[in-house]
Amino acid sequence: MYVLSVVGPDAATRTVADRLASRFGEEGRVAEIRRAETNVEPNDGPAAARYELSEDGWSASGGDRSLSDLLADLAPDHDYALLVGFPEADVPQVRIGDAESTTESDVTSDAAGDVLVSAADAASVDPAEVRAALAGTEPYETLESLVAEVKRSDDAPYSGAIATFTGRVRAKEDDDDEPTELLEFEKYEGVADDRMEAISDELTEREGVYEVAMHHRTGVIEYGEDIVFVVVLAGHREEAFRTVEDGINRLKDEVPIFKKEVTTDEQFWVHERS
Repeated sequence: MYVLSVVGPDAATRTVADRLASRFGEEGRVAEIRRAETNVEPNDGPAAARYELSEDGWSASGGDRSLSDLLADLAPDHDYALLVGFPEADVPQVRIGDAESTTESDVTSDAAGDVLVSAADAASVDPAEVRAALAGTEPYETLESLVAEVKRSDDAPYSGAIATFTGRVRAKEDDDDEPTELLEFEKYEGVADDRMEAISDELTEREGVYEVAMHHRTGVIEYGEDIVFVVVLAGHREEAFRTVEDGINRLKDEVPIFKKEVTTDEQFWVHERS
């Protein structure tokens, strides 16, 4: 799922988001997430969240749902997510208006993502240009979205097993280790993605293996968060388990992804110490 934030004056961002949704909807399923500016409590009952079904569809509210939670919910079933009212989100952006003259609430923070397209006003935004720029960004993937992807395979009726691997940031290997606070990953652009695709294709050629999906996140990933996923759709568990193990081993050995580790005492690129 590709994620895009539309940043600028309220009226302009809503107009552009609707135009982008129409354009992106020609190719896939689109979700819009809009931040509601209200003083009303998100939930006035004892439950942590509330879901309602009306003739117009589902609605939800709750005090404990973050943007990351919402994106994770949407990723298995959507191809695009458009954010309105989230200038601080670390995702690609379309900026509308003069950045020098925007109000404080419109200005992106240091944690915000890269600006793909800047436009003077809503009318100047070309949805085709935005779509082309977005295609060059890293999609938002989760274990659940990759499982959903392989389940849509034409060969799914022949599959009796799905095996998965999830790598995550651990705090330490031994009791005496300094705790790891975060890891930062950088890909060798172009080469890393091509190599992962080649590995997936090669593993899929095995007898009884129907689909292999891989994804490795880049950027800053904090302790406890997921880093990498491998998902295999196969006829039986034996080939599914074997292919998952071979997939993650080959990814680590063959794909040029560089890791910086930040502990409570120091930070260093891991490949420089190996």
